[in-house]
Amino acid sequence: MARTTRPEHAAYHPALVTVKLRQHLPRLRNRKERAALLTHFTRGKDRFGFRLLHFALLNDHLHFVVEAKDRTALSRGLQGLLIRLARGLNKLWGRKGKVFADRYHDRALKSPREVRNALVYVLGNGRKHAAQGRMIAAFDGPDMFTSAPWFDGFVEAIEVRGIDGIPPPVAHARTWLAGVGWRQHGRIGLAEAPRTG
Repeated sequence: MARTTRPEHAAYHPALVTVKLRQHLPRLRNRKERAALLTHFTRGKDRFGFRLLHFALLNDHLHFVVEAKDRTALSRGLQGLLIRLARGLNKLWGRKGKVFADRYHDRALKSPREVRNALVYVLGNGRKHAAQGRMIAAFDGPDMFTSAPWFDGFVEAIEVRGIDGIPPPVAHARTWLAGVGWRQHGRIGLAEAPRTG
């Protein structure tokens, strides 16, 4: 099957990215996996015109909100980040070989509403999966398997113990849409989850 050429990417549009694990690998929503991935997010969050702004770890896939100066920076930055993550996970799991599917899905976020919806999707996806009984334990407070502990856009004031000495695993937004624009539609409640369907 022929691969289609990805559309150009505008620097002023953040993007929502989904990356799937290959089949038959351990789940990502475990403490050891989270610790390994946080280390590599920190090292690869802002390189060569690519910035990782938000993330969510689900059992068999990852969601990111990113910024990139163009399509090349998006592709190369994401590729570099995924190589780091794969090496870290393979070391943890004592294995070799591919970790992620060959293709990822990305979608440009072109309006404040789209960015806010993407943030709810990324930060609240674990809550949605748990509510649907999809092998994710229910939880209160911010989802610790996302970038929520470092997110300053919640309605509620949150305090997460133990992250003061940890370098943030995400970069600061530089686009208006990801930094300021989405807030036109209101801060995000801790209990907000993506709509079903």
